[in-house]
Amino acid sequence: MSTHPSEREPLLPERSPTVVHHEETQPNPAHSRVGPLDISRSTRYGILAGVWSASFLSALNQTLVPTMLPSISSEFKSFNQASWLGTSYLLATCTFTPLYGRLCNGMGRKNANHLALLFAGAGVLGCGLSNSMEMLILSRFLAGIGGGGLMTTSSIIVSDMYSMRSRGLTQGIASVFNGLGLGLGGPFGGIITDWLGWRWAFLIQVPFFIISFSLTSGFLHYVTPGKGKSTREILKRIDYGGSAMLFMTVGAVLVFLSARYNEGLPWSNITVVISLSVAAVCSVAFILVELFVSPEPVLAPFLLKKKIPVLVGASNFLVATCNFSIIYFFPMYFQTVLATSAATAGLHLVPNSVGLSLGSLFAGYMMHLTGRYKTINLIFGWFPFIGAVMIASLDKDSSTYMTWLSIMPLGFGNAVVLQTMLIALLVRLPESQMAIGTGFGQLFRGIGQVGGVAISSAVFQSRLDGALRQRIQGPNAEDIILKIRQSSNAVASLPADLQKIARESYAMSLKTVFVFSACSTLLAFLVRLPIPDKHLDHRPKSEVTEAEADIESLIEPGVPDDVGYLFEDVVEDEEVPDLDGKHPPRHRRRLSTYESAEDVLALELEIEEEEAEISQGQQTDSPTR
Repeated sequence: MSTHPSEREPLLPERSPTVVHHEETQPNPAHSRVGPLDISRSTRYGILAGVWSASFLSALNQTLVPTMLPSISSEFKSFNQASWLGTSYLLATCTFTPLYGRLCNGMGRKNANHLALLFAGAGVLGCGLSNSMEMLILSRFLAGIGGGGLMTTSSIIVSDMYSMRSRGLTQGIASVFNGLGLGLGGPFGGIITDWLGWRWAFLIQVPFFIISFSLTSGFLHYVTPGKGKSTREILKRIDYGGSAMLFMTVGAVLVFLSARYNEGLPWSNITVVISLSVAAVCSVAFILVELFVSPEPVLAPFLLKKKIPVLVGASNFLVATCNFSIIYFFPMYFQTVLATSAATAGLHLVPNSVGLSLGSLFAGYMMHLTGRYKTINLIFGWFPFIGAVMIASLDKDSSTYMTWLSIMPLGFGNAVVLQTMLIALLVRLPESQMAIGTGFGQLFRGIGQVGGVAISSAVFQSRLDGALRQRIQGPNAEDIILKIRQSSNAVASLPADLQKIARESYAMSLKTVFVFSACSTLLAFLVRLPIPDKHLDHRPKSEVTEAEADIESLIEPGVPDDVGYLFEDVVEDEEVPDLDGKHPPRHRRRLSTYESAEDVLALELEIEEEEAEISQGQQTDSPTR
């Protein structure tokens, strides 16, 4: 019989008989009883190297493709399908990221991280070996399933290993790796494409995924405090229905946009009709599942009853739409209109990343200094609009200063907006709902990222087709237009007169995309105007805050007290009677499947404590009854 502690056996039974531990590995007794705060420095650094290298690769893959689009689409002769290379990755990340917190409980930290590594590594390898656009798009989707999981599992593992006092600095360092990945994706993709070809931009990453897997396999052996719930009990609470409906809704919208605008199919086409119908039906089904069915909904629908969360969500959607529209089409301007190399086009995204980093630091410092967020949001919230307008005004005669720095206000302003809007939402929630509020904002950002690439691609292709048809006439016009739309690299091989027409048409189409981005960020600014300011003080956690009162106001007058259970932090999907046993059992649901690292560490702690109090209360009352 094994002497190793099981997941239901207390590690320190003398301290808490209800607390047991999830083991990240079983074989080595030397490892099995070490908690995350007690591991050696070398072990901790080995784990960090493993998870941060993987999260860096995940961030890199989000912005890797834009500078490679002309080369990829030219090889497969399908430029009008190229937007799927971005949307497939972002769609998978948006849909599957919320599930990994639950997988960390059900499978353990290491197994959940390895599952994400498997999807991400297999997807990246498949991208490098793809022999068709369809295979490349599918591989990007697989990479996205793992990419979002790497971010989530990395955050949870880091939170395991550091105390609250040290966690802020450590997560800040983790954000640097994330920012580097986002900033280097475009230049890396462009340089490798020019040097070795686009496939190697994917294949070069594979050894690093293997290194990350080896590091976490060798070092990630600590045990984490958790509850003795089986994997089945934990995994059954995942919002499979909501995730499936969200995936089908967004996916159907993408198919509709691609069929109607990228492919130019008529409204009566069966693909257009079916995709639009599926999107409508699944969107309604998603709302119903989130409101009435899922024990732990992805959406956190109770926040939709409040004005400020809805406005913050709308702002996040529009900001992400603007940001990713420009990120995916800005490099194309230099490659197709100005005829630069892919490497040079990618380097033009670096000022955006610098602006994002500076904007995040500036917003955090100013909110810490002043205790306010409204003023800096009003001032610097204009910057993305200014940046988008500057980008839309670019032409072949623009100065070097304009071509390189016009995107910087966009990144700086968007960073300030996202930071201040997160605080505007969280300051009105009690501390127990911080993770849910963060997840709520992330969900709308994720959908905005997918929508930004898909909608801007539809706008671009529709405008390009119209511009080409207006300028190119003759018996071979259809073939020439199709060639230009399917391969941007084919522009350079055209006769001088057609080449000029093609570049002008690309310039007009890209300008339309940038104007669309400017309108999105302007609308986001207007949406944020009704959000009030609030002083950010430093009251002790034990005090009753106004945020807690805000949550109480979510329960409408006249609604039975049972509904209050909808707003508890952690609940069990079972019936729990009152202490006196007189009230009927009540069924309770979690607010959302999004959870902080602390929630993952103690998924059912509050319920077990409540059950213990119930038992103790019954024993205390029994002599007097």
